[in-house]
Amino acid sequence: MGGDGGDEPIIHFVLVHGACHGAWCWYRLTTLLLSAGFKATTVDLTSAGINLTDANTVFDFDHYNRPLFSLLSDIPRQHKIILVGHSIGGASVTEALCKFSDKISMAVYLAADMVQPGTTSPPHSIMSVGEEEDIWEFTYGEGDDKPPTSAQMKEEYRRHYFYSQSPLEDVILASKLLRPSPVRALRGIDKLPPNPEAEKVPRVYIKTAKDNLCDPILQDRMVEKWPPSQLYTLEESDHSAFFSVPTTLFTCLIRAVFSPEL
Repeated sequence: MGGDGGDEPIIHFVLVHGACHGAWCWYRLTTLLLSAGFKATTVDLTSAGINLTDANTVFDFDHYNRPLFSLLSDIPRQHKIILVGHSIGGASVTEALCKFSDKISMAVYLAADMVQPGTTSPPHSIMSVGEEEDIWEFTYGEGDDKPPTSAQMKEEYRRHYFYSQSPLEDVILASKLLRPSPVRALRGIDKLPPNPEAEKVPRVYIKTAKDNLCDPILQDRMVEKWPPSQLYTLEESDHSAFFSVPTTLFTCLIRAVFSPEL
């Protein structure tokens, strides 16, 4: 179905995690995609997952996204890249659109920041990192001099904002694998200049209706400000749809890929 060589285009999903997560968070979705015959690749951005860089040494958004750019550069031209970004990973997708618009066939924003190049993010966006340091201090790196909150408070915060509808086993997995994200690098993520070529790439937005981190109303505002070609809503999903509703998410992606826009 995804193509396995010859002249047939190969549908290749590239999955980009959000803050504090890593390639590991896509394991359920990757399994579904591979089982259906597609190619799927995950990536650890700088200081995430098994990338050993200290988040406190990552000061630039390009540096943070370097593993993604390297991956996209290496993917053969006959691959139809479906670039999927979650949460703040949506900004990484947008920057990749500006750099690789000739290689990306479709961009998918999953409960993600979707800000048109040349404009700024709306107030209270999840792009506004570092503005509520006592909330983000346990998950964000780069020079926080406040004492950490208790382990119980951290776990309750994660559960409420990231995984309110997710299976307990995935919440436990995340608690072992989450890493600090580089606040300084993320502060400039909505400062991309206008890019007409990026505008030509079909975009899909997947909204998470039970999201306690990225308010569904905020998601609606981003969609209104920069309308995508397709919009889907995951009615039972928390912020982490790859855990809470992986099969429904998979179905949305397949519908998007086989739509007339691609």
